[in-house]
Amino acid sequence: MLEYNNIKYEECKEVYPPAEDTFLLIDNLILDENMNVLEIGGGTGIVSIAASTKAKSVDVCDINPFAIKCIEHNIKLNDRENINIIRSDLFENIDKHYDLILFNTPYLPVEEEEHVDDEYSKAWDGGEDGRKVIDRFIKEAKNHLKEGGIIQLVQSSLSDNQKTIEILEEQGFDAQITAVEHIFFEDITLITAR
Repeated sequence: MLEYNNIKYEECKEVYPPAEDTFLLIDNLILDENMNVLEIGGGTGIVSIAASTKAKSVDVCDINPFAIKCIEHNIKLNDRENINIIRSDLFENIDKHYDLILFNTPYLPVEEEEHVDDEYSKAWDGGEDGRKVIDRFIKEAKNHLKEGGIIQLVQSSLSDNQKTIEILEEQGFDAQITAVEHIFFEDITLITAR
């Protein structure tokens, strides 16, 4: 068993393991006790578990059936009762509005010939420019935010932070990079949009 910030968790086969990008998001969550939160792409569930310790309620979704089982397991390990799990491809099965939407996006640029069509690679494969899922997410997210709602998304300098900020601003958000973690050949960034 592993632990981060008092959250116990186990990594699961076929599920993206928590890494620097996960911890960057956890360390910079904007939360209060009245918030209803949605996490897209929950993976092991530890971001949602962290959010659930402060927020009123958390819905977490993932497209990967292995992730759904992993999230269930880790919720039990932490004895959390205010988390609801939904199997969904982005907002496909989401019909509520939220104060905060979280997403550690699949942001790695992957050449067409390197693309693998399985559940696991959906956690990091962002298409040729790293933006395939990010752009879809941004287009749909505003339809699921309450008035005054916030988006926090993690991506990489390899997938064009400025473009994300510009698209968010075109949709009426005030968006900026609020945290950065430099690893190897890229910066992992947290973009917060209000």
